[in-house]
Amino acid sequence: MDGLPAPVPEGVSVAEATAFARDNSGHMAMFLYANPRADQVNELAEAWDLHPVLIEDLINAGQRPKLERYGETLFLVARAARYVDKTEEVDFGEFHVLLRPGAVAVICQDDRWISAPATATVDEDNVDFGDRERALLADQTLLRMGPIAVVYMLLDTIVNGYGPVLRGIAHDKEEIERQVFSGDISVAERIYRLSREVIEIQQAITSMTDAVDMLRSGTDKQAISQELLMRLDAVADDLTQAAAKAAMLRDALTQILSVNATLVNQRQNEDMKRISGWAAILFAPSLIGGVYGMNFEIMPELSWGLGYLFALGLMLALAVMLYLVFKRSKWI
Repeated sequence: MDGLPAPVPEGVSVAEATAFARDNSGHMAMFLYANPRADQVNELAEAWDLHPVLIEDLINAGQRPKLERYGETLFLVARAARYVDKTEEVDFGEFHVLLRPGAVAVICQDDRWISAPATATVDEDNVDFGDRERALLADQTLLRMGPIAVVYMLLDTIVNGYGPVLRGIAHDKEEIERQVFSGDISVAERIYRLSREVIEIQQAITSMTDAVDMLRSGTDKQAISQELLMRLDAVADDLTQAAAKAAMLRDALTQILSVNATLVNQRQNEDMKRISGWAAILFAPSLIGGVYGMNFEIMPELSWGLGYLFALGLMLALAVMLYLVFKRSKWI
């Protein structure tokens, strides 16, 4: 009420709380589901007369970020992200927001709020928010703007979370660069895995950008104050910057992969030179030995007393000569 959040009295149903907020100016009904059960979703669906397709999306989850309208209900899907540095993976959390005049419902589909610690536990009676969510819910000026302000809170928190993810990926990208020039042959797999994570965060940012643009354009048919519109513009700018950083990271990883392939080819060429050089050195004595090993009866050296030593000396001289030639050419 008037920007001050207060718990719903015990025993009040979703329908009753929604009706009260709709009939009393300055009030807003806000429903937060940290770990929604099927009966809770069904109660909300019945109270708000939700479309069957929308109910199915709420229960099954696994949706891409989007903004859709079902009658007087606005449906927003958003994906929060955090970077797990140990495994070099982006951990996504899916949030569904249902918005209608005087009421808003936020459903966490992955048992964790956006800025809450990774070890935070989910308790439906005691929602474990992160610091940013608690700060936003304490902003009375923002809450006075109504349910659409809650949507802004969610979007702003999610988009701010993309920054640390991109910084984590950028840090690992720098490690990969050093690994490439150190000659580590296992780096290619790491590049591919990190590139996949960049693509996923890129897709999330692009979809979120589309949803925010729709919200700003007025297609949501919600009354948005000028101040809140300015805040949404700031969120859109942050998404644009995040998209640019993600694109730069993807291009950088592509270039690193190309450089790594070039270095691998160079190392393979050097290896082939060494193999070829030593093969030639070993082949020359074998050729001489093969000639004198033939079963010919008329060979001048057969009856020569120094023929054996001459053959050995010729083998050694030819091997040394080839070694010096290949050494000078840096083949060995």
